Amino acid sequence: MINFLQATAPMVEPQPGFMQQYSFLIMLGLMFLVMWLFMWRPEAKRRKQMQEFRNGLKKGDKIITAGGIYGVVKEVKETTLLIEVDGNVTLRIDKNMVVADPSGLQQQ
Repeated sequence: MINFLQATAPMVEPQPGFMQQYSFLIMLGLMFLVMWLFMWRPEAKRRKQMQEFRNGLKKGDKIITAGGIYGVVKEVKETTLLIEVDGNVTLRIDKNMVVADPSGLQQQ
C-alpha cells in the first residue's frame, strides 16, 4: 500500500536557488579575474617598462642582448642600434633584442 501511494504521488523537482543556477558563471568570472590580476597585468607592466627602457637608450649606455652579448651603444636609430662589442668590433642589432642593463646585475 505504501508503495502504491509513493508511486502515484507527483514527482516534484526542487527548484535550484539563485546561487545554484549561477555558481558556474560566478566561478568562471572569478577565475578570469584572478588570472588577470596575477598573470596578464604584471606581464603587461613588465613589457611597458622594457619598451620604455629600449626607447630611452642613448649613446654610451651599456646593454646585454637577448643572445647574451655585452656591448656599449654607439649609435641609435629608429629600430636598430649599433653596439661596440670589443675593441673595434661593432654589431648592428634590432632594438627589441636588448633585454637588460648590466649595471643592475650584481658582479660576482
